Amino acid sequence: MQKLFSFRFWNSIARLILRNREVILALIVIATIALASQWKYMQFTHTEANLLPDDHPVNEEYNKFLDKFGEEGNLIILGVENNNLDNYQRFNAWNALADSLATFEEVELVLSTSNLPNLTKNSDNTKFIVEPVLQEPLKNDQELAAFKKKLFNELPFYKNLIYSENDSVIRTAVYIKKDIVNTILRKDFIIDKFQPVLDQYASDNQLDIKVSGMPYIRTLNSQNIVDEIGMFLLAALAITSGIFFFFFRSWRATFISIVTVVIGVMWAFGILGWIGYEITVLTALIPPLIIVIGIPNCIFLINKYQQEIKKHGNQAKSLQRVITKVGNATLMTNLTTASGFATFIFTQSKLLVEFGVVASICIIAIFLLSLMIIPIIYSYLSIPKERHLKHLGKTWINKFVDWNERMVKKQRIPIYITSVVVLILSFIGIYQIKVSGSLIEDMPKSMQFYKDIKFFEESFDGIMPLEILVESKNEKVTSLKTLKRLNKLEEHIIETPELSRPMSIVSAVKFSKQAHYGGDPEYFDLPSTYDAVTMSKLVKKSSNDISLMKSFVDSTGQNARITTFMKDMGTDRMERVEENLREKIKTIFPEERYEVTLTGKALVFQKGTNYLINNLILSLSLAIVLIAVFMAWMFKSLRMIFVSLVPNLLPLLITAGLMGYLGVPIKPSTILVFSIAFGISVDDTIHFLAKYRQELIANDWKIKKSVYGALKETGVSMFYTSIVLFFGFLTFTASSFGGTVALGALVSATLLFAMAANLLLLPSMLLSLEKSIANERTFKKPAIPLIAQDTDGIEE
Repeated sequence: MQKLFSFRFWNSIARLILRNREVILALIVIATIALASQWKYMQFTHTEANLLPDDHPVNEEYNKFLDKFGEEGNLIILGVENNNLDNYQRFNAWNALADSLATFEEVELVLSTSNLPNLTKNSDNTKFIVEPVLQEPLKNDQELAAFKKKLFNELPFYKNLIYSENDSVIRTAVYIKKDIVNTILRKDFIIDKFQPVLDQYASDNQLDIKVSGMPYIRTLNSQNIVDEIGMFLLAALAITSGIFFFFFRSWRATFISIVTVVIGVMWAFGILGWIGYEITVLTALIPPLIIVIGIPNCIFLINKYQQEIKKHGNQAKSLQRVITKVGNATLMTNLTTASGFATFIFTQSKLLVEFGVVASICIIAIFLLSLMIIPIIYSYLSIPKERHLKHLGKTWINKFVDWNERMVKKQRIPIYITSVVVLILSFIGIYQIKVSGSLIEDMPKSMQFYKDIKFFEESFDGIMPLEILVESKNEKVTSLKTLKRLNKLEEHIIETPELSRPMSIVSAVKFSKQAHYGGDPEYFDLPSTYDAVTMSKLVKKSSNDISLMKSFVDSTGQNARITTFMKDMGTDRMERVEENLREKIKTIFPEERYEVTLTGKALVFQKGTNYLINNLILSLSLAIVLIAVFMAWMFKSLRMIFVSLVPNLLPLLITAGLMGYLGVPIKPSTILVFSIAFGISVDDTIHFLAKYRQELIANDWKIKKSVYGALKETGVSMFYTSIVLFFGFLTFTASSFGGTVALGALVSATLLFAMAANLLLLPSMLLSLEKSIANERTFKKPAIPLIAQDTDGIEE
C-alpha cells in the first residue's frame, strides 16, 4: 500500500506538472519577478560578525561597556615612518592632511601632530590650561627638529598614541562620529571621501601612508565581500556548466541547466532581501552554493530523461518517468543536504542562524525549480538526437565503474585495512588541530589594509582593541587609592609582550602632575598625597578647559576604562593572556569594592569562536541524528543506520586529521565544513542504498548480485555529481578570504573522500555483513519506496 501510494503520489505530481506547463511557467516567472523586486532591500553588513547569542554574558558585558563609553570601534589611524617626515615641508603637509580630514562632517575629532594639546599652568599658577604644542606651521628644519625632540622626549603621554615606542612611526588618530560607525554612512565616507583624500596626499608627497582601525578594516573587508560575489557566481557557473557539458556533450542540456540554476540564484538574492537578512561573509556564499548544489539535480533529471529516450523513444513517457522515478530520491537527497545547513539554526549565533535558514530554504527551492523547469522545457523541445545520447555509453566511465566492482569483489580486505589505517592517522591528526580566535586571520593577506594591520601591530604592539572596565562601588575612580590600583594593572599590561602600552585616566593624571611641575617629564608619574591636594585645586578651576579625562572616566565618576591593544595570536595564547590578566586583577581589585570586566571586540570574537566550537558537536550531532532518522524511516532498518553512517563519518574524520597535519585551525569558517559536507555526501549513500534495495527485490534477495548491480547503476552518477561538487566548491579557493579558501578546499576534499567511501567501503560492508543486514524482513517494506522496481539508469 505504501509503495502504491508513493507511486500514485509522484504520478499525480508528474501529471500536474506536465498538464499545467503554461500555468507553472507563468507562476515561476511571477515568483521570480516578485523576488527580484526584493533585491533593493538587500543590505551588506556594516557590523562585525558577532558569533555569540545576544543574551550571552560576554555580549552583555560588552554592551554594558558601550552604554558607559559609547562605540569603541570609531578610531581610524594613519601612520607614516618618522624618517619619511625628514623635512619641514613634508611635516607641514602631514599636518595639513589631518586638518583637512577634520573638516568632514562625519569626523568627530582628529588628534595629530598639528593640534596636540599640551597641559601647562597659566602665568599665575592658578589653573591648568591647554595649549597646542605646535602653534603654527613649521618654517624650517630646525623647528622640525625641536618639535620632534619635545614630542619624543618631553611628552610621554602621547607614547603609543601619537608616536611608537621606539619613535619610528608617527600617526594621526581620526575619530569618526559614533552614530555612523555601524551604518552605510561609514562606508560612503571612507570609500567616497576619506580614501580619495589619502590617495591624493600620498601621490602628491610620494609617501607610503599606513591606514588601519576597525571602521576602515571593516569597510574594506565588506567591500571585498561585495566584489567577490560576482566572481564566485561567474566562476561557479562557468566551471560547473563546463563540466556538465563535458559529460553530456549537449549545448541544449547545458543551457537548460544554466537557466535553472540562474533562476535559483535570483530567488536566493530575493529571499535574502525579503527576509531582511544582511549579506555577510557567509550569506554571500549562498548564491554560488545554489549553483554548485543545483547542477547535480539537473544531472539526475536530464540523465534520466535521456536514458528513457534511448530506451523507448517516447517523449511523454520519458518526461513522466523522470518525475515519478527520480523525484522522490532527489527530494530525499536535497532534504538531507538542507538538513546539514539547517543544523546551524540551533547554534543560536545570529550569523550562522541566518546562513542556515536561507541556505536550507534555497536548497529546497532549487530542487522544486529543477523538478518543474527541466521536464517542462524538454516537453517543448524535440527528442534528443543520437549524438546527445552518446555519453550514456562512454567507455572510460564504464572502465571506472568496472574498476570499482573489481576492487569490491577481490580487494575487500585491503579496503578495510586502508580504512582502519587512515582512521588511525586521522585521529593522530585531529589531536594536532589548533583553535584560532583571530579577528584578522581570514582577511585577504594580499590586500594593503591587511599589510597595514601587521605594520601597526609591529610598531605599536597590537591593533585589536581590548577594554578593561573598572567600576568602583564606593569611591570615585579618580581617588588616589584607585589610581594606584589602576597603575599597578597598567604596569602588568606593559610587561605582557602581547599587549600594547595602555591608555587610561592614569596617563591623564600623570600628565597633570608633569604640568604641575613645569612640564618636566621626570614628573610624569602619579601624584603624592600632597601633590593630589594642590593639584585638585588647579583642576577645579580648570574643569572647563580640560577634556583629557572625558574619554577615560564616565559621567558618574564611578567607572574607568583602560584601553590596550592585542597582537594577533592564537586562541591558546590569548586565553593564557586573559587568564593572567584576570589573576592580576583579582590581586589588585578586591571584589567587594570593585567590579572589573574584560571586554572589547577582539575578546568578543575569541569567545565567539570558542562558543561555535562547543556548538560544532551539537550541530554535527543533530545532522547525524537527523539523517540517521531519514535512513531508518526510509529503509525501516536500524542496522542500516550503521552501514550508511560509517562511509560518511570516515571522510569527516579524514578531513579533520588533514586539518591537524596541514596546520589548518578550527575557526568559524572551517567549523562549517563538517555539517555541510556530511549533508551533501550522504546523498550518494541514499542513492546507492535505494538502488540496492530495488536490486534485492528484483534478484530474489541475492546479495552479491544486488550489490554489484547497484554499484554498476549508481557508480556513474556518484562520479558525475562528486566531480561537479568537487570543482564547484573548489571555486571558493579563488577567494582572497582565508576562511572561504579553507571552506572550499576542505569541503571539496571531504566530498572526494566520501565518493571513494561510498563506492568502495559501503558495498564492501554490505557484502561482508550480508547475512545480518540484508534480508527480506529488513528491506521488504520500507517507509519510502524511493525507486520504482523497474527503474534503471545511472541516476539511481
